[in-house]
Amino acid sequence: MHSTSTNPLAQSLEQTWRWYGPSDPVTLADVRQAGATGVVTALHETYDGEAWASDNIAQRKREVEEAGLTWSVVESIPIHPSINRGGDEAAYFTDAFATSMERLAEQGMETNCYNFMPIVDWTRTELRYPVASGGLALRFDAIAFAAYDVFLLERPGAASDYAPDVLEQAETRAKAMDGDAVRELETTIIAGLPGSELSHDRASIRAQIELFAGVDHATMFGHYKRFLETVVPRAEACGARLCVHPDDPPRSLFGIPRVVSTQADYAALLDAVPSPANGMTFCTGSLGARPDNDLPAMVEAFADRIHFVHLRNVKRDPDGSFYESDHLDGDVDMVAVIALLLAEQKRRRDNGRADWQIPMRPDHGHLLLDDISKQTNPGYSAIGRLKGLAELRGVMTALEALGHG
Repeated sequence: MHSTSTNPLAQSLEQTWRWYGPSDPVTLADVRQAGATGVVTALHETYDGEAWASDNIAQRKREVEEAGLTWSVVESIPIHPSINRGGDEAAYFTDAFATSMERLAEQGMETNCYNFMPIVDWTRTELRYPVASGGLALRFDAIAFAAYDVFLLERPGAASDYAPDVLEQAETRAKAMDGDAVRELETTIIAGLPGSELSHDRASIRAQIELFAGVDHATMFGHYKRFLETVVPRAEACGARLCVHPDDPPRSLFGIPRVVSTQADYAALLDAVPSPANGMTFCTGSLGARPDNDLPAMVEAFADRIHFVHLRNVKRDPDGSFYESDHLDGDVDMVAVIALLLAEQKRRRDNGRADWQIPMRPDHGHLLLDDISKQTNPGYSAIGRLKGLAELRGVMTALEALGHG
């Protein structure tokens, strides 16, 4: 059955684009040319965990709106490390997070994507991995990470976190690296990728890891629950929606537990504080890096708590490595996921929700064409995301024509 809408995308997911502010090599004019209508951004210059000033929020909003776009999603108000690990400062920085959220909501930005990843945020081991097309992708190599953790960083007790065959391969890899290779790997892992709150050197990351001594999965989840118990009621009061991004990669790193990696993790955190304001960012790339995550089943399980969507694809290796593939060519059934998201959006619309439309953005993209020689934020070049958004738009248009959504 064909849609009766005269606009084939009128009922599709809202098309948005991540923008890192005025210093982003990809301009807001570029965003409009890509066909996005919404912007996903933050005050990236204020990433120390302190509350964002209302005037600075207003200025960022003006920059977006003067370009003919809408600030659709905030990504991200930072989670200060004290919130992850607990301690005397956690209450102060939790309040700062909530204050930023309230000030954003006062100016109309109600959807807040954030993450609970300790120390290193999203992590890759290679930023220019050659793919068959000739483009360059982001990659997480599990052996390279183990080589760094065990044999270069020399984290105490690290060897016990890896299987014997992984350790053997990691040792061989570490011994084969020259100084330049070590520096490149270390910089990629710990220096901070876009969106990360903190950047580290070898000494500082060792110190940060030590601060998490004794923090197991249950303890980390308890810290997260206390954060939600404080922030979610304030979100309800100001009309904000929180949507936590999954761990990337969805596994513990440096011996520190991550608690937002699996369907069971999400079920626990959404049940811990059962409010529509406590929701999720459904990132197909992060969740898809684990073969035991059934993404269509997760959409069905958590549909009413999905407030924002990142669409990207990955190809996995048996050892836990993966690289970011083309948006429609990977181990994630992207068409099935989008069809289910459109169905959820239709359900919301049919139920009369004013905020029925779910924002999505094409997450990451290959370095392609002349972007290969340009200065770009890893994963956030223009042409790769432009290609991804066009492909995803095509899927939504086809599904719309077939009666989905």
